[in-house]
Amino acid sequence: MAERRRAEIEAKKAKLEALRKARADRQRAENERRQTEVPSASVAARREVDDLVNSLVGSRGLDSGGDVTPSSSMPGTPPRQSALFYGTSALSPSGRVSRQSDVGSDRISMGTTMIATANSGTEHVIERTLTPRFVPDLIDVEQELFELPQRERVIYNKEVQTTAVEVETAEISIEDIRQQLQRERERELEADRTVREKELEEESIQLDKEIEQEIRELSEEERTSILIAPEFLDFVEQSSKIVQRALNDGYDYIRDYTVGTETNGQVLFHLPDDSEGKRVKRICAFYDERYGKNRSITDIDWSPKYPELSVASYNKNPAALNEPDGIVAVWNLHLLERPEFVFHSQSDVLSVTCSPFHSNLVFGGTYSGQILLWDTRSKHLPVLKTPLSAAGHTHPVYAMRMVGTQNAHNLITSSTDGTVCSWLVDMLAQPQETLELIHAGHNKTGEVAITTLDFPDNETTTFWVGTEEGNVYQANRYDRAGAKAGLNQHDIYKGHAGPVMGLHFHPLVGPVDFSDLFLTASVDWTVKLWRAKSLAKPSTTAQTIPPIYSFDEADDYVYDAKWHPAHPAVFGTANGSGKFELWNLNNDTEVSAVTTNVGTGRAINKLEWDRKDGRRVALGCSDGKLYIYDIGDIAIPRESEWTDLQKTIAGMVSNSSQTNGVVDGDATRIIAGR
Repeated sequence: MAERRRAEIEAKKAKLEALRKARADRQRAENERRQTEVPSASVAARREVDDLVNSLVGSRGLDSGGDVTPSSSMPGTPPRQSALFYGTSALSPSGRVSRQSDVGSDRISMGTTMIATANSGTEHVIERTLTPRFVPDLIDVEQELFELPQRERVIYNKEVQTTAVEVETAEISIEDIRQQLQRERERELEADRTVREKELEEESIQLDKEIEQEIRELSEEERTSILIAPEFLDFVEQSSKIVQRALNDGYDYIRDYTVGTETNGQVLFHLPDDSEGKRVKRICAFYDERYGKNRSITDIDWSPKYPELSVASYNKNPAALNEPDGIVAVWNLHLLERPEFVFHSQSDVLSVTCSPFHSNLVFGGTYSGQILLWDTRSKHLPVLKTPLSAAGHTHPVYAMRMVGTQNAHNLITSSTDGTVCSWLVDMLAQPQETLELIHAGHNKTGEVAITTLDFPDNETTTFWVGTEEGNVYQANRYDRAGAKAGLNQHDIYKGHAGPVMGLHFHPLVGPVDFSDLFLTASVDWTVKLWRAKSLAKPSTTAQTIPPIYSFDEADDYVYDAKWHPAHPAVFGTANGSGKFELWNLNNDTEVSAVTTNVGTGRAINKLEWDRKDGRRVALGCSDGKLYIYDIGDIAIPRESEWTDLQKTIAGMVSNSSQTNGVVDGDATRIIAGR
């Protein structure tokens, strides 16, 4: 908004400057035009006035081509233009005008001779002789013009004097008309110039007022109203994210690729040593004091579409009563200082998952039993949530998984009261299916307190659950051949002495199928490797299935264990002492390949591999920090890793069969895989 306001002010200033410049240009052009046009205008005005005077004088009977020659009897009489006559006329001695024909004359004289004589003292005779250019037939005409009083003896020609006065008056009128026309032209130009100057001045004043209004200091109330406006907050939120992403990007935008590091004319290239790329390196740590203070991360997931986005769920902050009890933060590797999105919940969020079929949807399971759905296109609050009723969950939801395909998928959730629900993504009013997992062998209650669950790859019906008592059970969503829907009462995977905190099946990747192997992590400080019993041969009697191997190196609670998504023999564990351990079963089964101390020794509650290539791992700490690590070349498997893992698993099964009495047929099946 500030940039837009500044741009508007600059535009108005530029417009004002352009107006002033245009005004100056017009004044200069006007002056030049006046200097060039005034002489021509004067000449044109003079010509117009001359024509006007000539026409006026001609209408009174003056001949513009002749002049008046006074007689010798009237000395000092001024000349005048001769009157126009048709034919040759003369004043007779009796005072009459006579026309005489001169047939023998071959031309007409254009000169006019006026003779004033005294006849009997009372008559004046003017004799005019005109010689025409052609010989017309003329007749004599006599006409009495006037008679003067006898006593008047003054000799003068009134017509001559009057004509001279008229000529002088005409000459004076020409000059006056010229001056008047020039003054009128100047007044018109001055009026136009004044109008234009006034318009420009008014526009300049208006622009000055607008600029002053724009750059004036805002009052405290105006600033507050602007700062709390939703449009302003959204603008700041989005623009600041863009700026922070650009600042966090490590790419050098001004790098010159044409310049190399040269020594003695030779370009030196950096050759990595053998250890480079194999060490576990921290990429970043996500933490926001506003959202993560006094909170612990309870679950983690990666976005299926955007590999730079990770999602973390948080529990309650007991010191902040006005903040939401649970939150879910979406973190961006290109935005380190704050989360990309923050979602709110009225209860602690214990589990979270991103929909692999909808890039904008995030699901969360809460301590109250509600299932919440957030949309990154919406605000902080969930767009859908399940009701708090007996139809759904009423106990904490610690585990959830999305199963199915793009066109047919369900969200599977489980709570600590042994309830497993199946939900449609767009309808959370009531579950599509509900299962009550009950085991008859429990002494006090038949409920199975589920803490974690997982589905094998390409499996949507059968799943395994870990419980608070430390056992692992297999269950079915539907009835299938030889097995009913619900908990399998006969097969008990028993080996842990404490609650099972994590359960994960081997991904279906590579030439050999190890998807029947799964890991469990427990608070008994151990991680155990299991083989799932074949579904084709369900048990008819109670059977205890032991683990095929136990990893006992941890020195604290083990909260999570996950297979690597690309390397068949690698998995990672997170424990209560803040250690992240990488295991490679093809190298050593007794000691972890890499052990990394994360953070300040606080417990790591969850770990999750990225879905792209497994090179990065997200670790959720109990201090509210989300750590991202890069494991380097450990994530790249060799071609022999699958066959090597077969041999490793065969050795484990052989030792387990000797210890637990596993029959040879089962051991052979484990070695060969499914």
